[in-house]
This record gives sequence, C-alpha cells and structure tokens, in this order.
Amino acid sequence: MSMAPVSSRRALLKGAGSLAVAALAPSVAVSAPVPASARTGPFGGVFPIGFTTDLPNGRLDYDGLASQVRFCGRGGVPGFAWPQLASGWTTLSEPERLKGAEVMVDAARQGGPAIVVGVQSREADFAETERYARHAEKIGADAVICIPPPNVSSPKDLLQYYRRIGQVTKLPMFGQAVGPFSVDLLVEMYETIPTFRYVKDETGDPLERVLEINRRTGGGLRSFSGFGVATMMTEMERGFGGHCPFVSLSDLFATTYDLFHSGRRREAFDLFGRIQAASSIFGQSDINVLVARGVLKPEVTKRVAPDAPGSGARKPPVVNPDEIRRVLDVYLQPYLRA
Repeated sequence: MSMAPVSSRRALLKGAGSLAVAALAPSVAVSAPVPASARTGPFGGVFPIGFTTDLPNGRLDYDGLASQVRFCGRGGVPGFAWPQLASGWTTLSEPERLKGAEVMVDAARQGGPAIVVGVQSREADFAETERYARHAEKIGADAVICIPPPNVSSPKDLLQYYRRIGQVTKLPMFGQAVGPFSVDLLVEMYETIPTFRYVKDETGDPLERVLEINRRTGGGLRSFSGFGVATMMTEMERGFGGHCPFVSLSDLFATTYDLFHSGRRREAFDLFGRIQAASSIFGQSDINVLVARGVLKPEVTKRVAPDAPGSGARKPPVVNPDEIRRVLDVYLQPYLRA
C-alpha cells in the first residue's frame, strides 16, 4: 500500500484539525466593534491593562499604545486602562503619562473602548494626582483609576485620599484595592464618594470578598478582577462586574464574557479553557503575543517596574513571536476577533 509523503499527511491532518476547531468555535461575530453605550457606563466586562513599550531609541512607543487601544476596539473589548501595575507605571515621567493619556483618548474616538486613566502618584503627592485627574477629564477620558499612595495605609487616610480625588473630577472612579483595603473601607468609600463605583480588587481573596461587597452595596459597587483573570468562570458566577487581564488575548476574554452573560455558559467555559491552554504555552504578559498579532512592532521592548526586594516573583518564559503565531493559527484562529 502506497503512503502519502509525510509533509502531505501533516498538511492533511492540520487541515482536518482546523476544520474541527472551526466547527466547534462559538458563533460570535468575527468583528465586534465596541458600542457607544459601553463608554457611558455603568462600566462592565473586560477592561485590560495596557502595556508600555519603548522604541529602540529609548523613547516611549506612543504608536504602540494607540495600536493597543484600536486592537481592543476591533475586538469588542469595552474598556482599556493605563498606566497601572502591568504598565510599569513607576518608570513613567509625568510628561509621558500626560501624553499617553491623550494618545489613548484620540485612538478611542472612533468606536474604541472606554478609556480609564491611572492617576496615582509615586510619592503620595496629591497635587500630582490632581493634575492627572483634571487632565483626564479635560481631554475626554471616560474614567480614572488610582492605585493607593505609598506609605498610606490607615483606613482613615485612604478614605480621605480617595474622597479628594472625587472632589477634583466628576469622572467615574475605579479604586485599586491592594494591601490594607478591607471590605468595610470599600463600602464606606462607596457610601461617601459619589463617583466611586468600581474597584479592581486584589486584596485578600477577591472571590470571597465580592459576595460581601455585592450584598452590602446592593451591587452598586462593581468588582473588577485582576491577577491575570485566571479564575474568570468563578468570578462571573460569583458576581464580578468586570475583569482586567493583559491586552494580549483580551478579545477572547471579551467573547467569553459575552457568551456567559448571554446565557451560553458552556461555550464560555470551553473558550476560557482554550485561553488557559494557550497560557500554558506562552505568558499573557509577554508582549510578543501582540507582536505575533500585528499590534506591536517587533523591535519594541516592554517597560517593567523593578521587583520589590525579596519578591522572588516567577516570570513566564519569553516565547518567540513565530511560535506564538503558530499556536494562535493552529488552536485559536476561529475565535480571534481582532
């Protein structure tokens, strides 16, 4: 019996596999632009944290920041936040942050995601935070988000800090809960700061805290998840209002969210499983994913804040863009919206 050449058999098997994947793909829109209503609130869904990248000359890659915003718009991702922890925000100068905010807002004008501008200060300098917040409102951003100031840990002082932000801008406010952010403090902030309606919760066990937060605020304070959104299915089941992954696969996260909240939970479960499987091959924090997807230029590098002393944080291996592209083509192509 004659045998087909190995290369031909491989091509046949690859083609058959692609057909099988396509047959199993959820029937979602190939392109799902962000509806205008997504930018007026109340906010919910997938709000990834943008990367900060540099050009070979060391200057900030503003085109790459704008490209990430447009990528999210094409993929039906309703929000985009920058700069935050995943953005290496402590490496940024004030002029870089101000210009970056303007670049994001401009990139989102035609059907883009809601833009959430980080207004935190490295030095707990409220005057600096105020400048960022007023600038965000002036340029037409949709919301602000603030990491708690360093060396400010008492509930009374944190409450006062966020109250002051609420007094200088009418934009909706996201709080970033890290460190000593008790549920009691979040509830008091919700009850006393009219603009504080969202929290990116990374304190303690957010999967447990969300139940109490929703109960005590009647669902008025919406919890957004962090930590790479590695527990998205449980988060949605327990009542999270949104999720903040990396930008890399944010269109897949958005599809998962849309499927779950349209009652197609098994399809959402299957797609989230594919995200997790892909994440076992390459890290979502690797900017090479966006290089492979044509969003970032191959020559850029990622801004990363220095690790805290003794943190020993485990970093995923860097994977070649060609290998990432192969994985996306073989396993995820029918699901990609952007």
